[in-house]
Amino acid sequence: MQRILSYLRKTIENYQMIEEGDKIAVGLSGGKDSFTLLMGLKALQRFYPKHFELIAISINPGFDFFHSDFLKKKCDEIGVPFIEEESHIKEIVFDIRREKNPCSLCANLRRGILNSVCIREGCNKIALGHNQDDSLETFLMNFIYAGNLSTFAPISYMDRSKVTLIRPMIDIPEKEIKKFIKRNHIEVMPKVCPMDGVSKREDMKNMILEWEKQVPSVRANMIGAIKRACINGWKES
Repeated sequence: MQRILSYLRKTIENYQMIEEGDKIAVGLSGGKDSFTLLMGLKALQRFYPKHFELIAISINPGFDFFHSDFLKKKCDEIGVPFIEEESHIKEIVFDIRREKNPCSLCANLRRGILNSVCIREGCNKIALGHNQDDSLETFLMNFIYAGNLSTFAPISYMDRSKVTLIRPMIDIPEKEIKKFIKRNHIEVMPKVCPMDGVSKREDMKNMILEWEKQVPSVRANMIGAIKRACINGWKES
């Protein structure tokens, strides 16, 4: 946990993500990233100089493999209030619209529901578990498929809802999260999405791995370019 906390605290302080009195809703999908984020923020809460509240919000998409009892049990174990919100995401995305590339619509629906629940519960911030690899993969997807130079912003303010979105794990490589989960024998939900392993994002992941074989510094180069662009006012996709 110490290594994860080191990453989290550095990123949170660099971008001033947490202020005194914040009530933060963690988007809990049940996968390795959201559990690592929730556990990390809970551990940070114990000694961070700025006091903040923490709750977990999980959007039930309607898939058979979604286990809300498992998520509630995990939250109870670490002492974080758990809120489950039912949705019709599976029905809309997969049954009615039958999207060939469902990830974008699914993400938008989840974000909208999460935002609404956050407001209802009196939260002023939402924390999402996107890691460094997610940022790089999103950059490539936007570049290749949309012709845009953009990716996740570490912190962004949503004018309509007056809620701030933070990504405290944006500087953590995925391999560090996997190590944390494995070394601490943390049980996560085996499957959180029917597109796991077969999406465009997976293609981008494999592309980066191939590039690293030819140019070992390619990851660092991309991260540097993204951060410089953010400093110059690059907007989130």
